[in-house]
Amino acid sequence: MNKENVIKILEERKLTDIIELIEDAETGDLEELELVKSVGLLYDVALNKEVIQLLQDLGVKIIYVTDEE
Repeated sequence: MNKENVIKILEERKLTDIIELIEDAETGDLEELELVKSVGLLYDVALNKEVIQLLQDLGVKIIYVTDEE
């Protein structure tokens, strides 16, 4: 899925905070993102994978943290 398709789906679902992350990645304002791997960014597993891949393609380093203490 290309960036335009991902953005379109995010807009349809009104996920503006995720769109803002992508925009920040495009401008270089987002260099790293910490995620709990078991949680991710979105409930939709396939879309979550696409968004994370897009962020990585834009140069964002994804840092997975554990959800255990």
